[in-house]
Amino acid sequence: MATSNTTHVSLKLLIDTRGCKVLFAEASKDVVDFLFSLLSLPVATVIRLLSEDGMVGRMGKLYESVENLNDTYLQPNLDKNTLLKPKTTVAAGANILPLLTNNINVDSNSKQFYMCSCCNPLHISDVCGTLCPNRSDYMSIRVTYVSPQASSSTVVAKSGCEGGYVKGVVTYMVMDNLEVKPILSTISSIAVLNQFNVKDVGALQEKVVHLGMQEV
Repeated sequence: MATSNTTHVSLKLLIDTRGCKVLFAEASKDVVDFLFSLLSLPVATVIRLLSEDGMVGRMGKLYESVENLNDTYLQPNLDKNTLLKPKTTVAAGANILPLLTNNINVDSNSKQFYMCSCCNPLHISDVCGTLCPNRSDYMSIRVTYVSPQASSSTVVAKSGCEGGYVKGVVTYMVMDNLEVKPILSTISSIAVLNQFNVKDVGALQEKVVHLGMQEV
């Protein structure tokens, strides 16, 4: 679903036409990676401090989904705490903006670091001209940050990691409150229908929607 400069990710909605509401969505790895990437923003720290019950809106449920998701479905290089307790921008995982804009070099162009010409142990700084703690010299040798997306083929070949936050081994269910969980079997979907007390299966309708930069 690509255009000249934008890529879309898709998800399938299951709609109760009688009740006029979306029951849940079937989402691919890319969609879940995007939802989880929202927690890489400082908002994850806010959620943790306020607690789920004190969080306005549905972000608390999204936070809880990461807490409850079995490590089996997470990429091997990902620590949950990078999402649940972010210190700065999450390093491991996905950046949905390059995915949706077909630009894998966004991070590479925006992140630059500097080091001293010769010192041991090495130190780096994100500010050119910082005084090296090892010697009376300034850190001015530029080191360019390379994002995981820019070298994804190498990462996959070496570690077997798909990139992003979750694995693409299953389809994921996203509820209207942003709760995310893997669909392990058809029984999982049937259980959700029972949860919503759906009596007329014939009133259910599927609809595929596409998310691009504008929708995000």
